[in-house]
Amino acid sequence: MIDESRLKPGMTEINVKEAWVDLMGPGVAKYTRAIHLRAQVLEVKLDSSVLREELSFGKEKIVRLINEHLGKKVIKDLRLF
Repeated sequence: MIDESRLKPGMTEINVKEAWVDLMGPGVAKYTRAIHLRAQVLEVKLDSSVLREELSFGKEKIVRLINEHLGKKVIKDLRLF
């Protein structure tokens, strides 16, 4: 039913948000202020510039881990703000 309705994009974004928290852990989740999925680009707003810089070095790995966690290619890129 979800696949056939307009709920799918919203459900996908919810699944991505849950995957972010599960994979990044409570430490990163604590500094995460907003997560949006737009046109296969995951946009994450972080409160810590140090954390943002540190995560930027592993962007490709984070994208791969989230896609593997979801079981399909949902994200092509990651933007950290």
